[in-house]
Amino acid sequence: MSWNPALDPHCPTGDDVDAIDVVIVPRARDLGGFEVRRALPAPRRQMVGPFIFFDQMGPAEFLPTRGLDVRPHPHIGLATISYLYRGRMHHRDSLGTDAWIEPGAVNWMVAGYGITHSERTDDATQTDPMPFFGIQTWVALPKDHEDRPPEFQHAEAAALPVLEGEGKEVRLILGHAWGARAPVTTASEMFYADAVLAPGAKLPMPDDHEDRGVYVTEGAVDVAGDTFEAGRMMVFRPGDRVSLTAGPAGARLMLLGGETLEGPRYIWWNFVASSKERIEEAKEAWRREDWSHGRFSLPPGDDAEFIPLPPR
Repeated sequence: MSWNPALDPHCPTGDDVDAIDVVIVPRARDLGGFEVRRALPAPRRQMVGPFIFFDQMGPAEFLPTRGLDVRPHPHIGLATISYLYRGRMHHRDSLGTDAWIEPGAVNWMVAGYGITHSERTDDATQTDPMPFFGIQTWVALPKDHEDRPPEFQHAEAAALPVLEGEGKEVRLILGHAWGARAPVTTASEMFYADAVLAPGAKLPMPDDHEDRGVYVTEGAVDVAGDTFEAGRMMVFRPGDRVSLTAGPAGARLMLLGGETLEGPRYIWWNFVASSKERIEEAKEAWRREDWSHGRFSLPPGDDAEFIPLPPR
C-alpha cells in the first residue's frame, strides 16, 4: 500500500471538499543577496509523489566570478535535478562528471548508495553580470533503489518533449504526462514539467498520476475560482480533474508529482533514507573523510576542499 502523509481515509470526498488538498507558502532564506524559497518538505507535506525537496533559487544577478560556490558535499537515497530558467551552473561529481547546467536542459544525478558533487558559477570567461533563476529538486528513491550505484544522465533542452498550442508551451522534464514521455530514466513513475502560459490560457493537470502539485514561479493562476500568485505550491486531491487558468499577466509553472513511495523518508542534511540507520552510516562515512577507500570520494578536478559534516 502506498503512503501519503496528508491523506486520511475518513476525509470526505466528491463535492464535500475542495480539489486543493494543501497550499504551501515557501520559507525564504537570504544567502547574502541570493534568495532561496523552500516549498518542500513542508509541515503538512513531506513529499508530492516522490519529490521530497523543492527550492526556488533566485531570481538574482551574479557579478563575474561571484555567485554560487557550493563545495563538494555528499548525498544518499535520492536523485537531484537543477532546472534553470536563466544563467548556468558548473556541476562536478565523484563519477568524474564535469558538466554545465544550462536553461531547459536536464542533469539527473542519482545518488543511490552515495555520491559527492559541487555546484559553482566559476566560469573564468564571464565578464558581465549573469542573471540566475531556477528550481532545484530532490526525488526520493524507492527502497529497492536506495543502495544502487550512483549515476548521471544528461539531456539537452532540444531532446525534451515540448507540447504547444492554445497559448501554452509545456516542456516535459521527467517522466510521462499528456501522452508524452521524457528521455531520462527514473526509478519510479513521475512527472515534472515547465509550463509557460499566455494570459487566460488553460492547462489540465495530468489525471493519470496518484499525486499531483503545481508551483507558481511567475505570474498567477486561477484554480476553481481562487487565484494563486507566484511563490505558492498547491497540492491536489488524488483523482480530481483539475484545470489551471493563467492570470492576466500569464504564468510560469512547475508541475510535479507521481507515484507515492512505500513509506516516509528521513532527511538529515543532504541525506535521504527510509531508515535512521542508513542516515547514521552515511554520516559516519563522511566524518571519516576516507576519500580513497571509503563510501564517498571527492569530484576529480574539485577535490581541494569539501563541506564538513554539520555538528548537529
